[in-house]
Amino acid sequence: MTIPQENYFPFITDENRLMKMADTIRYIVTDYVENNHLQSLVLGISGGIDSALCAALLQPVCENLQIPLIGRSITIETNKSEEIERSIEVGNTFCTDFEHIDITHTFLENKKIMIQGDNSHLTKLRQGNMKARMRMMVLYDLAQLYKGIVISTDNYTEYLTGFWTLHGDVGDFAPMMNLWKTEVYALSNCLLKECNEKKYNALQKCIDATPVDGLGISSCDCEQLGVDNYFEADNIFADYFSGNQSLETHPLIQRYLHSEYKRKNPLQIERTNLLI
Repeated sequence: MTIPQENYFPFITDENRLMKMADTIRYIVTDYVENNHLQSLVLGISGGIDSALCAALLQPVCENLQIPLIGRSITIETNKSEEIERSIEVGNTFCTDFEHIDITHTFLENKKIMIQGDNSHLTKLRQGNMKARMRMMVLYDLAQLYKGIVISTDNYTEYLTGFWTLHGDVGDFAPMMNLWKTEVYALSNCLLKECNEKKYNALQKCIDATPVDGLGISSCDCEQLGVDNYFEADNIFADYFSGNQSLETHPLIQRYLHSEYKRKNPLQIERTNLLI
């Protein structure tokens, strides 16, 4: 079972420490790009806080390295207009190369083949997984074309809840994977201070937005997680990992317990077992 180490708590909210984290992320990404001779970074932009923070973190990295930050807003029928507007504003503001693409038609054609069913919750999940995987196909094709890598926008809270699609909304490099969602918001607010007016407005809108998965499974993330907001989610995790076993029946902790298979993917048979 995936259990956070002691240094995951308490959450980092001090501005100086957060800015040091931002500097460290940028330094490590820069080092990785240079050592692997990459020529671009590719980022899916949803209009949510995670991809907006990634864009704000990576834009100066790409500028210093003189490589493009390639952003794509890839929308499908269930994306709301306000999500799309935010994603376009973030992409046009932070990215070197940005386009908004609507692949609803392709999704509906695939749906005829792949989805045999009713309007059950399972069918919504299957459709959501298909959307995530279709988006990732576009991003990985761009990474291949422009000799780069796909950036993952996942955070630690989503990782623990399994709130992502295997072989879908993942990537090659996850700069924020070990940041709690509480820290994602805190760091985003810190980075506002280094933004010009245009960048400030784009990032602030994503900070203020209601978090949604963009897959049409529910009206907001927290509805699926059984909490009122992500700050509550992180505090429940903190209490649970501190030994409060009474939380084991909470929907959030149940998601954590039942999504372990994702964090172990691909499941492997140990060689020692094969040599018996």
